Amino acid sequence: MIKRFVKKALQEDIGRGDLFYLVGSSKKATAKIICKDSGVLAGVTYAKALCKVEKLVYKFHKKDGDILEYGDVIATLKGKSKKLLMCERTILNLLQHSSGIATNTNKYIQALNGTEVKVLDTRKTRPNLRIFEKYSVRCGGGNNHRMGLDDCLMIKDTHLKTIENLNSFIIKARTTLPYTTKIEIECESIEFAKEAMACNVDMIMCDNMSIEEIKKVVTCRDDIAPHILLEASGNITHDTIESYARSGVDAISSGSLIHQAVWLDFSMKITHKEKEV
Repeated sequence: MIKRFVKKALQEDIGRGDLFYLVGSSKKATAKIICKDSGVLAGVTYAKALCKVEKLVYKFHKKDGDILEYGDVIATLKGKSKKLLMCERTILNLLQHSSGIATNTNKYIQALNGTEVKVLDTRKTRPNLRIFEKYSVRCGGGNNHRMGLDDCLMIKDTHLKTIENLNSFIIKARTTLPYTTKIEIECESIEFAKEAMACNVDMIMCDNMSIEEIKKVVTCRDDIAPHILLEASGNITHDTIESYARSGVDAISSGSLIHQAVWLDFSMKITHKEKEV
């Protein structure tokens, strides 16, 4: 799957053919990928896959999840100069995009100040990039929420508008879906969270609740349904995540881990070239 993804990414850039590849000379060359930023590295797994596809010799001096500082040499690549130049932008795009997400995720992790609450991503990902972007979250120390609609039955406010009797719906879901399927319900009030608990779901999302409201849901959960996991979500920032984490929930989800991430700045420099081949 990774091999197919990187080949498609490179083909997008090459189009009908790299024009420099048609007219330029080909030499044996060495290139270095250099960090011009600071943050958390990610995307190495994908960059290596592309190097293998294009038969570039590589040595990564850093691994996914490593902390980067300005001036760090991330990797040394060797091969025909035409190949290096043809792959340059795709390799950098993979590393920069992934590292931006990992770095942003890690900021949320650090803001927890040692609490053990899990930080989760969401399905707010760019089309056809979900696996790549969720991998980047893991590199930054976060955890993945469901990968798609076939992974956990999550009943959101829009779904609830179509359900007449929640308890009957949950009973049907338990008998229809695979035994291992988890069921989560999005709740916007303490009262509805209690109703969801009575339906014996697996997880409850406290959506856009205040911290005080969440604490009351936590108390209720602890009293009547301690097996249910609680997730907080909705406009949670770096500045507020610790307070939410200390409310007693098990996890905090945020789409901003991915959609608010800013790419890190990397560059590739040709450092040595030999005679034409």
